[in-house]
Amino acid sequence: MKFVSWNVNGLRAIAQKGFDEIFESFNADFFCLQETKMQEGQHDFSPLGYVKYFNYAEKKGYSGTAIYARKEPLSVAYGINKSEHDTEGRVVTLEYEDFFLVCVYTPNAQDELKRLDYRMAWEDAFREYLIGLDQKKPVIVCGDLNVAHNEIDLKNPKTNRFSPGFSDQERAKFNEFLKAGFADTFRVLYPDTVKYSWWSYRMNARAKGTGWRIDYFVVSERLMPRVMDAAIHDDVFGSDHCPVSLILE
Repeated sequence: MKFVSWNVNGLRAIAQKGFDEIFESFNADFFCLQETKMQEGQHDFSPLGYVKYFNYAEKKGYSGTAIYARKEPLSVAYGINKSEHDTEGRVVTLEYEDFFLVCVYTPNAQDELKRLDYRMAWEDAFREYLIGLDQKKPVIVCGDLNVAHNEIDLKNPKTNRFSPGFSDQERAKFNEFLKAGFADTFRVLYPDTVKYSWWSYRMNARAKGTGWRIDYFVVSERLMPRVMDAAIHDDVFGSDHCPVSLILE
């Protein structure tokens, strides 16, 4: 099975940049999107052979997640069952016979860490949600987690220690997430590989290779024996993020 995840930074915008051809080229069984930035009816991308599930933010033009799947799930859930966290369209969960697939767009702590307290509350609630799923069957989590876990995961760690996405607090929460029984697939398979999935639009960052790895496939540890590969497709353009993928036996 092939899974792809991509923060598209606006589905309507990327539709003008060859998104349909990119989607088709991956030939994925599951294609997950973050930051769709749209409301129902604003864009209709319905590729043949897929069912689609969208979670829209109440605020227009903001956040949003989606999953395109070749196989209909046993059940679908939107959000994490916490009203204080479920207005921004950040999570879609599909249940299948032997796993849950969770697409997530984690809140950004924002400049000067203005939203850090909310981010910390989100991290605890989301981890609790995933642990609950994991007690039923293995979980595959994908999306923009808005954190570079270790120094290898961004170009300039020293100067970004107090930046959103690389604060000590956010990195500590990612540690808690992994310690709860989950594995960062790319880093397990490629412990020393430097690859990035997001680049600022400022100062020609992508061309200079000044990036961050903040897009992930994280799985229940007991699924790792089935993981055949995890990849970062930094040759795919159209967003400030690039797609990431997972191949599961």
